Amino acid sequence: MTATFTDLSGFRAALAQGPAPDAAAVAGAAARNGQLTKPPGALGRLEGLAQWYAGWRGSDRPRLVAPQVIIFAGNHGVAARGVSAFPPEVTVQMVANFKGGGAAINQLSKTFGAQMSVHALELDRPTADFTQSPAMDVAEVLAALQTGWNAVDPQADLLVTGEMGIGNTTPAAAIACALFGGAVEDWVGRGTGVDDAGLARKAQVVAEGLALHQTRDPLEVLRCLGGREIAAMAGAIARARQERIPVILDGFICCAAAAVLAQLDAGALDHCVAGHVSAESAHPALLRHLGKEPLLNLGLRLGEGSGAALAIGVLQGAVACHSGMATFAEAGVAAG
Repeated sequence: MTATFTDLSGFRAALAQGPAPDAAAVAGAAARNGQLTKPPGALGRLEGLAQWYAGWRGSDRPRLVAPQVIIFAGNHGVAARGVSAFPPEVTVQMVANFKGGGAAINQLSKTFGAQMSVHALELDRPTADFTQSPAMDVAEVLAALQTGWNAVDPQADLLVTGEMGIGNTTPAAAIACALFGGAVEDWVGRGTGVDDAGLARKAQVVAEGLALHQTRDPLEVLRCLGGREIAAMAGAIARARQERIPVILDGFICCAAAAVLAQLDAGALDHCVAGHVSAESAHPALLRHLGKEPLLNLGLRLGEGSGAALAIGVLQGAVACHSGMATFAEAGVAAG
C-alpha cells in the first residue's frame, strides 16, 4: 500500500488516527490465561506479552507465524566530523553483506522464520552536516517516512526495524537530547567504539547541532538532526500500528526514531515492546522516557535490528504457550 500521506501534516494526522487494541480480544485472552494449566503468574512476563499481542491481533488465541524484519540504511554528513570508528564506506559494504546473507541479522531472521528486506536510502548522497544546516529538507524527510511506511507487509504479524548507517548514534543522541533535554554528555555514547577523543568530538557535534536547531517539534527535530534511515524506521513503526502489527523495538537508534512518534502522539508506541537494552550508554535512559521495559539484556551493541530479532523468540514462546497450552478443563486437571 502506498503511503496515505503526501506531506508532513498528513503524517501527523495518520499517526493521530492510529487504532487501539481490540478490547474484546484483550479480555478474552486474559480469561483464557486464567484457565491455562499453570499456577497464576507462573509464566511471568510471557503472560502479559501474549495478552498484549492478542489485543493488537484481534484474537484471544492468536498465532505468530509471519514476522518481518526490515533494515534501513542511510549515510550521514556528520560522519565527516570523525564521530565514528569506521568510515562511511562501510554502510554500502554492509548493505551488500545483508543482501548476501552474511550478517548477524540474516542469521537471526532465518532462525525465527522472519521475512527480511533491506532498503538503502540514497547512500551516495549523505544527509547534510546538521551542525551547518538541517540534515534533511522537507521533501527528503517525507520521502524517508514514506519509504518506511511502504516497506511494511500488511500480511506480517510482527515487525522489527533495524538500521545501518555509519555515524548514526550521533543523530540519535541529538534527537534524544532535543526531545527529552538533559546534558549532551548524558546522551552521547561510544557507538561503534570511539576512543575518548572521538567521544568528545561526538558531544561537541551534538551540542553544535542543538544550538543551531532550537526546535522541540518532533518532526522538525527528526528533519533537522536525524537521518533517512531513522525517519524510515519511524514511518515503518507508524504504519505497523495502522495495520495492527505489533513491533519489537531494537536499540538506541531505533528507539530514537520511535521517540519522535511518542512525542507526536501519546499512544503511538502502544503496539511496541522493547526487545532489549543495548550496551550504548544512553539506551536505558531512552527506554525509561519511552516507558518500555526491555525483554533482554545481553550487552548487544550491533544494531541491524539484531537485539529485537533475537527477542522474536521470546514473543513466539509467549504466544505459543498462551494459544497452545490446554486449559484445566481440556486437560482434565484439577484447577485447585
